[in-house]
Amino acid sequence: MSSPTLLTICGSLRKGSFNRMLLKEAQAAFGPAETLEADLNLPLYDGDLEEAEGVPQAVKTLAQQVRDADAVVISSPEYNKGITGVLKNALDWISRVEGMPFKDKPTVVMSANAGRTGGETGQFMVLSCLTPLQALVLPGQMLCVAAAGKEFDDSGALTNEHYLKVLATRMEALRAAVT
Repeated sequence: MSSPTLLTICGSLRKGSFNRMLLKEAQAAFGPAETLEADLNLPLYDGDLEEAEGVPQAVKTLAQQVRDADAVVISSPEYNKGITGVLKNALDWISRVEGMPFKDKPTVVMSANAGRTGGETGQFMVLSCLTPLQALVLPGQMLCVAAAGKEFDDSGALTNEHYLKVLATRMEALRAAVT
């Protein structure tokens, strides 16, 4: 495989999100790839909606992106010591799509947060939510960028050497899992 497909999923809808910045750094560290960015602007999961109208097209598109990707990187802030609503909603919707799109999909989870733990608790919840989806979450050191407002420069580049080293190691492992 000469150019794998990498899907990035940001648990924040904000354009200027530290997690979007972290995903750009992950994409660069991963190396040459066709990169897709997931759109989590989805309707709230509603069983009545699903029964009446089926799975929304935006969810089908997201599930197909997961299916088509060779690897997935999820970066999400922590909201109130937990997973963000948009990411949880997306994972809930994906669980309703036939064929288990995440099954055995090499996946790395990371976080950037304003707080001192870098989103560690939220990251654990994301990992828990991926378990029933049967994602192949790669083991390794957690990347939790703490005090994220101080760790990215004005251009959005990550400046902390420790975090850059952990990110490089995680992306090398992810690339190795797909090549």
